[in-house]
Amino acid sequence: MAELSIAGRLVGPEHPPLVIAEVGINHEGEIGKALALVDAAVAAGAELVKFQCHITEKEMVPTDMTPGDISPERLWDIIKRCELTEAEERQVQDYCRQKGIIYLSTPFSREAADRLDAMGVPAFKIGSGECNNYPLIDHIARKGKPVILSTGMNNIDTVRPAVEILRRHNVPFALLHCTSLYPTPYEKLRLGAISDLAAHFPDAVIGLSDHTMGVWTCMGGVALGASILEKHFTISREWPGPDTGMSIEPDELRDLVIGSKAVWQARGGAKTILKEEQPVIDFAYASVVTIAPVRAGERFDESNVWVKRPGTGAILAVDLPRVIGARASRDLPAEYKLDPADIVDYHGTATGK
Repeated sequence: MAELSIAGRLVGPEHPPLVIAEVGINHEGEIGKALALVDAAVAAGAELVKFQCHITEKEMVPTDMTPGDISPERLWDIIKRCELTEAEERQVQDYCRQKGIIYLSTPFSREAADRLDAMGVPAFKIGSGECNNYPLIDHIARKGKPVILSTGMNNIDTVRPAVEILRRHNVPFALLHCTSLYPTPYEKLRLGAISDLAAHFPDAVIGLSDHTMGVWTCMGGVALGASILEKHFTISREWPGPDTGMSIEPDELRDLVIGSKAVWQARGGAKTILKEEQPVIDFAYASVVTIAPVRAGERFDESNVWVKRPGTGAILAVDLPRVIGARASRDLPAEYKLDPADIVDYHGTATGK
């Protein structure tokens, strides 16, 4: 069964889901906001907070392009404004270390990957936009650290070459299903892709990078096998920024941490009877009882026997048809739980206590 370790935290189906609080660029380039977001993630119970490492000139050429419906602002201007210097990134990383939360950051260029590697990050998160940027994936994989790869805007055929690169470098990896719509309508999320990825890449830890509003779909993802959950995170959706409007707030992050673990604990199993259910069985099941006095030799019918709680009698409700028509072996009082010895030639198959 696939498994990886990030700073000693084991991740996979046998472990509670790892929730990634994706700060991204929600700090808008302000170090004070970045540190405040770390505090908020810690207070909400998150184990890992993730930023984005942008070195604008190294990841894109000057452009007037805007990010579509996400923002009317030029993409270049957004990324440039939201950059953190290497010194600031190290400050955030040190702060995370002090607060006891794992720090990760997504590189968007070779230079960003090299910076993060020099900072000693325990793993790399690669965004959906780089899922088919095979040269960058190869550059990152050569560093030998676990990789979490989002797969938005890609299908199985385009994910496969990225996986082959990761396998070739023998790095543990996770694949996150993602729909690159911001926010994602529920009907476009396609949680079935979690099972699809698991079937095609059995050596991958599978997760969900979710851009829907709220945390409900993440719970469904856990039920379907997601071991990693990533959600954009902000202190307030009223903050400026292209991603804040579809980010979750601290109370929602807390619900996600608690709820995802609960769903993980509840998933699996089979339709069997637990031994722990016996105390409830004892009062909730029904036993066959007399509802009127019955004389020895008298036949049982629905006028003198029926089923009532508790289920502590020797003959349970399922065997009432085997009692009807049989004869009493002795005089019986009303409101009495029948025993096989009370019935002439009883041939029941299901008995209680």
